[in-house]
Amino acid sequence: MHYHLAQINIGRMLAPLINPIMAGFGEQLNVINALADNSPGFVWRLQTLEGDATALRPYEDELILVNMSVWASLADFSAFAYASNGQHHRVMQQRRQWFERFDGPYTALWWVPAGHIPSVEEAKERLDYLRTHGESPYAFSFKTVAAIATSSKRPTKEFPASSRKPVERAESESDPVGVDEAFERERERIAKIRA
Repeated sequence: MHYHLAQINIGRMLAPLINPIMAGFGEQLNVINALADNSPGFVWRLQTLEGDATALRPYEDELILVNMSVWASLADFSAFAYASNGQHHRVMQQRRQWFERFDGPYTALWWVPAGHIPSVEEAKERLDYLRTHGESPYAFSFKTVAAIATSSKRPTKEFPASSRKPVERAESESDPVGVDEAFERERERIAKIRA
């Protein structure tokens, strides 16, 4: 089975979008979304008919914005997030001008079967899991990916589709949900990029 990378990131705005303090964020939103849409490996992003997700409020706190996307690979998402001629990276460096600092993770990554579009509830669950239980194949961050990319060891936990809790297993056991395969494939891709 082939897997794609899904991601959620959230931010608590310093003020409602109509407030002048948020103008700089709003001015760059269409450019960054178009950059994502046209990036190699882009599969999908959460959006309304207006072309972005700023009208969605999946959290009780009305100031929290949510961003979700799916990418063909971790390498594709990384190239967009941290390269992309620097545009997205520059916006992320300005994040504190528009968003409060979160205590804990505000971004979660996870593997999805190719063709699966995650729901907002699924994404929130992954982020909540990461916040509560830490890094795992069920929900992880770039921090874990960087460690895997430089390690020859495969992950030793799997998350069956019917379970939200990790199941310990030996490295030699089968991998019915493809976690090992997906991590190994991305480790190899990142190693090639770094070479």
